[in-house]
Amino acid sequence: MKAQAVLSFFFTLIPSLCGPQDSFSHVSMNEQIITGRLGEDVILPCSFESGPNVVIHWKNQDTNVYSYYKDSDQLEKQDPRYANRISLFHGEIHNGNASLSFRRLTLEDEGIYVCYVGTSLGKITKKVVLKVGAFVTPVMKYEKNTTNSFLICNVLSVFPYPIITWKVDNNTSISENNGKEVGSLGPFRINSRVNITGSNSSYQCEIENPLLKQTWTGRWTMKDVLHKMQSENVLLSCKPENSSFPPNQDFTVTWYRVESGSSLLLAYFKNSSQETLISQPRLSWKEELINSRDFSLTVKDLRLSDSGEYLCDISSNESTLLTIQTLHVERHPPTNQNSSSAGTAEENVGRKPESKTLAFVLHGLHFKPVPLGSAYRCDTCLPQNSLLRISSRSICASLIIFSPWMPGCPTHVNLGPEPAH
Repeated sequence: MKAQAVLSFFFTLIPSLCGPQDSFSHVSMNEQIITGRLGEDVILPCSFESGPNVVIHWKNQDTNVYSYYKDSDQLEKQDPRYANRISLFHGEIHNGNASLSFRRLTLEDEGIYVCYVGTSLGKITKKVVLKVGAFVTPVMKYEKNTTNSFLICNVLSVFPYPIITWKVDNNTSISENNGKEVGSLGPFRINSRVNITGSNSSYQCEIENPLLKQTWTGRWTMKDVLHKMQSENVLLSCKPENSSFPPNQDFTVTWYRVESGSSLLLAYFKNSSQETLISQPRLSWKEELINSRDFSLTVKDLRLSDSGEYLCDISSNESTLLTIQTLHVERHPPTNQNSSSAGTAEENVGRKPESKTLAFVLHGLHFKPVPLGSAYRCDTCLPQNSLLRISSRSICASLIIFSPWMPGCPTHVNLGPEPAH
């Protein structure tokens, strides 16, 4: 008799669970909103008063999501897009837990889910609204070409479309040029940029995902130009405000040398592992400064070729701080000559003392001094059999000649074929 009653209850419940949703209009549904992240897992909650002969159905509108009765899963009619991605907590069903575990969320999983549970004691219906958001940590980049400089805030994956705000000098809002790539349902890929050519202002880019209640901020600061002499050392400044990166927050520090269309990695520091990378022996970080969150970089024995822009990038999941500094390296002033050998620049032009030599640099490579007026063969750095002829007036833009003994005379190198013998 008891078995007959259970069977009667089961067949009474099933038509309601599988029928149109309005057949449950007499049941009060408690709506709960759950937010999950794209590609991650989430739990849709559903609890009931524990009792024997449990029947559980999860539906998304008219789509069968999950069914459980007769003490086992019944997945013959499950929609294929949920296969192997959802499950119940079977060990908790007898305690009144009918919650659904969702794995590897997609944007298509968004929707209204209804949990129907029946036992010998009664039945309940609960509604869960699932929203799916995406927010891959944005990055702020600095790019320059031969004519313009840009700041770019880039997000590889975000959903729904975020709120993007640019400010200059921390208070004035400015417009930006947004470009986006999107699929049929998202997520979005966004590049937001501003032109900062010739500007000395500070800039801030803020990207907010209101669904995930997550905000990222990028800041740009320009330091004063540094002027240094050859062979000196210089300290490139990079010290964030204490409020920018809380003590328990993981972050990375990266130094770049910025050139037109490219960036050269100079140094790297990772806070969580204390990993440090230095790309050149002339660069150094002081450990005591790093411990106090001062990431200023020392460049030793400066060369003329070190002139340029240097960028410090401090990034975490919540923010990026870019600090740029321009360095100008200048030649040492010429040494004073005594009155017997001194003369004006005009008088020195054409003078060719046999005992004097010229030291020169080709594309950053130093060569041994050679006598003025001599020919110098350089098979390793120029095309085979090319010849360097040293003179006091010939010009070649690819070579730089240092001539401290001829003050004021712009001495260069002339490239030409080897003279006939």
